[in-house]
Order: sequence, then C-alpha cells, then structure tokens
Amino acid sequence: MLKDVTVLVVEDNVSNFVLIARMLGFLGIHCEWKTSGYEVVEFADTLPRLDLILMDIRLPYEDGYSAFNKIRQSERFKNVPVVAVTAEASLEQMNKARKAGFDGFLGKPLDPDRFPDQIQRILAGEPVWEMD
Repeated sequence: MLKDVTVLVVEDNVSNFVLIARMLGFLGIHCEWKTSGYEVVEFADTLPRLDLILMDIRLPYEDGYSAFNKIRQSERFKNVPVVAVTAEASLEQMNKARKAGFDGFLGKPLDPDRFPDQIQRILAGEPVWEMD
C-alpha cells in the first residue's frame, strides 16, 4: 500500500474520475480532484503534499498543456511528476506530450488490470509512456 501519497487528478469527466479514484483507492492512495486546468496551481497550493498529477489533456477553460506549463513555473511543483492522460492516444499525441515536458503518458480508456502497476512504476520514478 502506498500510504501518505497524494495524487491530483485533473479530469473533467466524472465517470473517468470515479474510475481513477477507485483504482488509486485500491492502492491506498489519497486523491484530489480538479475538473479543469484553470487555477490548478492555486488549488494544488492548498494541498499539504502532492506526489503526482494525472492531467487530462482536453479540459474546459484551459487545456492540459497550458495547466502543465503553469505547474512547471511554480517553484513548489516544478519537480512533481505530471502524466498526460488522454483519450487521444496516438503516437502524435504521445510525442507532443513528450516534447512539452510531461513525465509520462497514459491512453484512455485506462486498463484497470494495468493501471495499479503503471501508477506504482510512475511513483517509483520510472517514465511510463503507454498508449493503451
């Protein structure tokens, strides 16, 4: 179990968030939820700790790339791993996320059989770039 780990899930789709929260909960991971990239740093600043951000790319108001850039400009969060999570799981999207500086890439739909292992690998510092 991964105790005292906090993951921020930036996801506008409620059912996607519920699935992610359940899978993280299975690992004993606490998660917080933000429905858009808007003011993501301000929200993250209210958290006592943050170990990982799972960032949807297609978000209302402000997309995942814009939110990612703000996170990287923050002194507190510049070293927190940010993994792109998107239904647009293509080589082109993966390369775009890699060029932008994301720490990993997970394609949707997330696989409940593989997701716990993917998260554990990411939290161990391993770059995970997987389209399915």
